[in-house]
Amino acid sequence: MYLLDSNVVINYLNASLSKAAMQFMDKVVDTQSNISVITQMETLGFNFKSDIEKEVMEIFIRESIVYAINEEIVSKTIAIRKSKKIKLPDAIIAATSLVNDLTLITRNVTDFADIENIKMINPLEL
Repeated sequence: MYLLDSNVVINYLNASLSKAAMQFMDKVVDTQSNISVITQMETLGFNFKSDIEKEVMEIFIRESIVYAINEEIVSKTIAIRKSKKIKLPDAIIAATSLVNDLTLITRNVTDFADIENIKMINPLEL
C-alpha cells in the first residue's frame, strides 16, 4: 500500500507525469488512495485556476483515505525532527508513512532520504 505526497497528487490530477508514472498512479489510485491530513490541507489550500480543478481535487480527497494525526504519528514525527532537519509537514507525512507501513510516493525523495526505514517511490523515475 502507498501514501501519496502532495506534489504527486497535484501532478497526477494535472496529468503532468510521464505515461509510465500516470499508468502506475492509475493502478495505485484505483486500488486505494491514501493521503495524510497534511496532503489534504496542502492540496485544498492551493489557489485553483478554475472551479473544475477545485472540484476534481475535492472529489479526489473525498474518495481517499485520509490519515489523521494520532499520538503514534506525533511521537514518530518528534523522533524524526530530532534526528533530521526536516520541515514539520514533511515529518508528519513521513511519520504517517512509517506508522502505517505505507510506501511513500513522492517527487521529493531528497526531503525524506535520511529517514530510517522509510520506503519511497519517485514516480519521475518510472
